[in-house]
Amino acid sequence: MNITGANSRSASRSAALMLPFYTKGRFELDRPTMLRIRSASIDDVALLRAMIRELAKYEHELEWVTIREEDLARDGFGENPRFRALIAEWDGQPAGYAVFFGYFSTWVGRGLFLEDLFVRDTFRGRGIGTALLASVARVAVAEKCYGIHWEVLDWNQRAIEMYRSMGAEFRDRWRPVLLSGEALEKLAEKAP
Repeated sequence: MNITGANSRSASRSAALMLPFYTKGRFELDRPTMLRIRSASIDDVALLRAMIRELAKYEHELEWVTIREEDLARDGFGENPRFRALIAEWDGQPAGYAVFFGYFSTWVGRGLFLEDLFVRDTFRGRGIGTALLASVARVAVAEKCYGIHWEVLDWNQRAIEMYRSMGAEFRDRWRPVLLSGEALEKLAEKAP
């Protein structure tokens, strides 16, 4: 199910039927009047890219960001969306975002992977990160997922403490693995 605010009538209708917190095909969660969480739309592509770059800068890895607006438009809001996104607004100003997508565990079934959770510096300390994560959790529960999986940098103590306070489990025995670039190309060449 797509909660990105797709323009298709059937997506809007099925979303409204299956998830009671949808309004006109769009996910919205209002907290104190200053905070609004909503589904991202194709009109938010430039904003998403800007905040993705802000997150990468915060994580000291801006040089790794190669995503373009057209990639986000195609992969988030095209015919076959690969991700969903939520935008947090504080008093009408873009304050943060979450990007997530579904995956499948052969042990326990459906889950969500939270790729990004970011709150702009000037808006931190207001519960926006918690509200974004709670919104993703609401989707996971509504879609009968077993849980949400994500990663956090080991130096980001503020985030680690927030996740611990929510009851998140840290899986220190499992190590993230990535195969990309030339190594990915070389392995692909070995396929029969």
